[in-house]
Amino acid sequence: MKAEKEKWILLVVLSLIWGSSFILIKKSLEHFNPFQVGALRVLIAGIILLPVAISNYKLFPRKHLKWLILAAVTGNFIPMFLFPIAETEISSSIAGIINSMMPIFVIIVGALVWKFETTRQQVIGVCISFAGVCLLAFGGDDGGKFKLIPILLLLLATLCYAISTTTVKSKLMELSSVILSSFVFAFVLILPSIIALTMTGFFSEFSFSKDNMMGLLFVGLLSIFGTGLAMTMNYRLLKVSTPLFASTVTLLMPIVAIIWGILDGEKLTFLQFVGTSIIIGGLIFLRTKPDLKK
Repeated sequence: MKAEKEKWILLVVLSLIWGSSFILIKKSLEHFNPFQVGALRVLIAGIILLPVAISNYKLFPRKHLKWLILAAVTGNFIPMFLFPIAETEISSSIAGIINSMMPIFVIIVGALVWKFETTRQQVIGVCISFAGVCLLAFGGDDGGKFKLIPILLLLLATLCYAISTTTVKSKLMELSSVILSSFVFAFVLILPSIIALTMTGFFSEFSFSKDNMMGLLFVGLLSIFGTGLAMTMNYRLLKVSTPLFASTVTLLMPIVAIIWGILDGEKLTFLQFVGTSIIIGGLIFLRTKPDLKK
């Protein structure tokens, strides 16, 4: 398949998978606390990918170990906890919308760390989208209460994704997407996720009740599709495109997240709708120029 066609197919499929992740996080939180949801998400993905990692251990990039750890922690560990924590206070729809800020952070990280060129139009697009985020923060249906902490947590998670994406593209593209994702989850993140689950008392308190089994179903779907499969596809997308193009998957994700949220009874206020439109408008504005170049 030609790279141009493949990258658009990957973009659409990833949008559907990751856009559905926010509602799965919400449903998982009905059964487990945020830290358990994050740790289980990483652990299940690591167990599934462990056979692939073991069978290809000779290809482990020892000379790029620091970059692998950086990409794993920022892209596949820290955000897995930040999103559930934030979704205890805001809706899954808003979480999906905030995540659409990722292209902006890709531009910022690319310019500051990897010395990517940044155009004036991209800077203007960043400012437009930031104004939209401010409206989202103030525009809730709870009397205008400013939910600063969950918004900041989501922005931090999105920044982490941008750091991971640019690191993978710049330092780890010699590995295949399947092997890279298996190394990330199986060799780097399984142990930290087990430690996190132990600290939350998951293993000592868990029982095979109907409630826990339902929770594991939601987290399992989130791990298999939203984490393991999606990250493998994302690494492949980075191979056949640029970090900025790969990050524009977040332009389509909010649409999927909002649809799921509405089906689950969530509502967007007028200000949140305006803020969403401004964010997407800013992202479209900054994408009207050619992709970033080194």
